[in-house]
Amino acid sequence: MTDALLFEKTGPVVTLTINRPESRNPLGAADDPENFTEAVARINADRGVRCVILTGAGKAFSAGGNVKAMREGTGGFGGPGVHIREQYRGGIHRIVRSVWGIEVPVIAAVNGPAIGLGNDVACLCDTRIAADTAIFGATFLKIGLIPGDGGAWLLPRIIGMARASELLYTGDTIDAKTAKEWGLVSEVVPAADLMARAHAVADKICGQAPDVLRMTKQLLRQGMMSSFDTIMELSASMQAIAHHTSDHKEALDAFFEKRPANYKGE
Repeated sequence: MTDALLFEKTGPVVTLTINRPESRNPLGAADDPENFTEAVARINADRGVRCVILTGAGKAFSAGGNVKAMREGTGGFGGPGVHIREQYRGGIHRIVRSVWGIEVPVIAAVNGPAIGLGNDVACLCDTRIAADTAIFGATFLKIGLIPGDGGAWLLPRIIGMARASELLYTGDTIDAKTAKEWGLVSEVVPAADLMARAHAVADKICGQAPDVLRMTKQLLRQGMMSSFDTIMELSASMQAIAHHTSDHKEALDAFFEKRPANYKGE
């Protein structure tokens, strides 16, 4: 990994910071797919990680794709259409699939503009907390593009088809207050308090038994695309596993003894 994506682990929480503040944290540079793939592999392999916070350095979360490179036809935006398609698959889409594949809960701490691909990356997270300075937009049509990074699938599932259609078709941006009203973010806090609030939520998440925490995330993700019967069968199987964990016994003991549980991931 390079300095373009900072990786910091504090206890069970990993903070990933998109770190190109001088250009508002664009994504899609040649090293980005590998940076995200490597970071996610580290997270998923570390059973001590229970939550991730994803944020941006400086005043922006992420301004999205590099429109300067698009205009110049450089990087992954040059050559014939079939070449650009493969560049998306092996480039930007690897970033998207990496964030989607994080096995523990992910909090997007949206510190400023989250535009285009940046908005999609925020939507890949399990929950979003916004600074009062945050701005959200799915502005692809304004630069003559489709929502090519998964937003057409993600956004309607978060804010509903009508709201998603409005954002996409108009190319409008919305402020943090509107984003909360629409259900795009769960809460809005002063910019100075954003990371403290994100860590407070992460601490609550980290208080859960780690294995059932991961299984619960998997159930929620499967529930976005599976039938009710499929989820019921998967729930029965996962619950059977959960009943045989030491953490389940510890949770019951803690409940009856009226004390905090001490989970060990066993």
